Amino acid sequence: MNFLPSIFVTVDVLLVRTVNGNREILLIERLKEPFKNCWALPGGFVDPGEDLEDAAKRELLEETSIHIKSLTQFKAYGKPGRDPRGHTVSIVFFGTVDETILAKAQDDAKSVQWFPQNDLPPLAFDHQLIIAEAIKNAL
Repeated sequence: MNFLPSIFVTVDVLLVRTVNGNREILLIERLKEPFKNCWALPGGFVDPGEDLEDAAKRELLEETSIHIKSLTQFKAYGKPGRDPRGHTVSIVFFGTVDETILAKAQDDAKSVQWFPQNDLPPLAFDHQLIIAEAIKNAL
């Protein structure tokens, strides 16, 4: 009997910068469903044969035009129901950039914006939880 799993692997990027001593988090406004017009961490599906960190860097570049040399794997999230498209497991990566880095919305991002860590808009998926846990872990 052949069994094909119906679980999808995604990546999300929690990108942080510090401006005048205040930490900011980069979010995208989603262009497409699910959660169209909602704010979210940059990210997306891992391509077949693609390394997880490479996928995170690619998604960050495709959605925000930011190229980053390295990211740190933070945690995996896979609670059923976190994505209305089906069961997804997301590997979250963390990175920091200099305050001079410019972000420009591309691909399936309607817009991109830096938000103060303590003043985030409502977020899509379980991204509020991801950010809260990252802050708790002093990332």
